[in-house]
Amino acid sequence: MRLTPSNRRRFIAQAGAAASAMAFPLVGGAQPKTVRIGVLHPVTGALAYSGQQCREGALMAIEDINKAGGIKSLGGAKIEALLGDAQSSPAAGTAEIEKMNEAGVSAVVGAFASAICLATTQAAAKYNLPHVVDVGVADQIVERGLKNTFRFGPGYRKCAEVAVANLHVLNTAAGKPAKTVMIIHEESLFGTGTAQLLARELPGYGYEVKEVIKHANPTRDFNNIVLRMKAVNPDIVIPANYYNEYALLVRTMQQQKVSPKAIYSVLGGAASSYKFVKEFPEAANGIIDCNHWFNPRDKRSLELKKRVEAKGLFFSYEVFMTYTSMRLLADAIERAKSTDRAAIIAALESSTFSDHIMPYGPTKFDKGQNLGAQPLMTQVLKGDIKVIIPRDYREADPLFPLKA
Repeated sequence: MRLTPSNRRRFIAQAGAAASAMAFPLVGGAQPKTVRIGVLHPVTGALAYSGQQCREGALMAIEDINKAGGIKSLGGAKIEALLGDAQSSPAAGTAEIEKMNEAGVSAVVGAFASAICLATTQAAAKYNLPHVVDVGVADQIVERGLKNTFRFGPGYRKCAEVAVANLHVLNTAAGKPAKTVMIIHEESLFGTGTAQLLARELPGYGYEVKEVIKHANPTRDFNNIVLRMKAVNPDIVIPANYYNEYALLVRTMQQQKVSPKAIYSVLGGAASSYKFVKEFPEAANGIIDCNHWFNPRDKRSLELKKRVEAKGLFFSYEVFMTYTSMRLLADAIERAKSTDRAAIIAALESSTFSDHIMPYGPTKFDKGQNLGAQPLMTQVLKGDIKVIIPRDYREADPLFPLKA
């Protein structure tokens, strides 16, 4: 049979397709050139500083993963970041998830703030899109039965329980000089939820919660709140707010010469921040914080810190939490051997990821929460931030109370 030119072209095309199809099983399926991951944070608006820090952590992790050979089980496929800006708003975060889904991302890492994470995880669930939460501490994020949602770090219930138990140990060892507490918190899900947990836990340890005061985001003047603090005169002030408001609150306390026996933070936005310590060393001095913190005994932590500082940035919890969350996701994709969303979710569910710089141990997810995650207690001492509790990671002895 003679082949016409058009038949010949069709035959060659079909033969080529058949040869390709036969070749695919030999290499375990078609290998993608890249794995698209959504990196979603509030890089504009009131939370821009933290969002930008998170994004930097994600991009540094992607750089390291790609330099180390990419996703080896996918033939060395490189991770490609699709950047999104949640604009410090849950609605904007949700809109970005819609765009990322349309763009075909395999998973999302983000989105820093609890209120934003609550919205973005819900939006991603509609598409069975794996969403690794890097920071958002509200426990509602992982308590709604969303199969797509995984939080690597501890939630605010765990942090509040650890903080109150350790406060009681410190106060008892010092002869119980502190008896009264005042809580100042930002008005969104993070601050309100943390304050409610603390107000419920503290009386059981014998502390009187004198007042719980909330403030808006952003707040540019804390003079009235600090005047109220003067009138109440609590032994301990517990702030739960984001960086800008935390820094301004503590500086206003310093200006008005309000010095409680301790400023004892739970997830304080600036309390364990090298930026805050450098910019306002006197206001920061002695502050204790229960927060996300790296393992100071792991030399990789210090190497990453040097790299971040070489970029002119501060090594904040946003950076290392998002850095590690991205590595957790890459580990899951490696084991899934696929960019399929359901396969990645299954790999995250069975994760035992332990190659990280956090003081956690192997990852174990239960309903999306990493059971091994724990906060550390830090204190600003002599212009530096040191781990004071637990003993396994201790770098300095705690100073409590600050005021006799």
